[in-house]
Amino acid sequence: MTLQTILPPERALYGVPGGSKKRVLEFFSTFIAQNTPSLDSQEVFSRLIGRERLGSTGIGNGVAIPHARSPHCKTPLAGFLKLSEAVDFDAIDGDPVDLVFVLLVPEEADDTHLALLAEVAGVMNDADTRTRLRRCESQRELHDTLIEAIDRQAQQPAPPAP
Repeated sequence: MTLQTILPPERALYGVPGGSKKRVLEFFSTFIAQNTPSLDSQEVFSRLIGRERLGSTGIGNGVAIPHARSPHCKTPLAGFLKLSEAVDFDAIDGDPVDLVFVLLVPEEADDTHLALLAEVAGVMNDADTRTRLRRCESQRELHDTLIEAIDRQAQQPAPPAP
């Protein structure tokens, strides 16, 4: 399971209205439920906001990676939102967030969940990737830029084992 397979072009959303962390998560929950019949928007939102209560998924540099498990999610899925204006996400560095990479995984997907989160974090920790994503001016360009960054990350050698 790779990010390329769970992030189709229609789930790379450009110019999403922000407002607040809650509104961004509500927007994604509604969007994903409309496009995935097995998911309920309230249940997805409840799980995402519940995860945020444990600690912000704002990882710094204007990036957040909200993620949750759902018993109604049959296979992992991802969405990427480039916000039209940055919002306060209680990020670890205090900066507002404008790039949001959302992951939903099945309830039992422990190893897959962790591997996907690590892959997303690796992609989004790259300053050049963040700059390129912020310069995108269309949904197609946003998705293409993300996939290129994911491919680049996948080609990097793994760090040596301790």
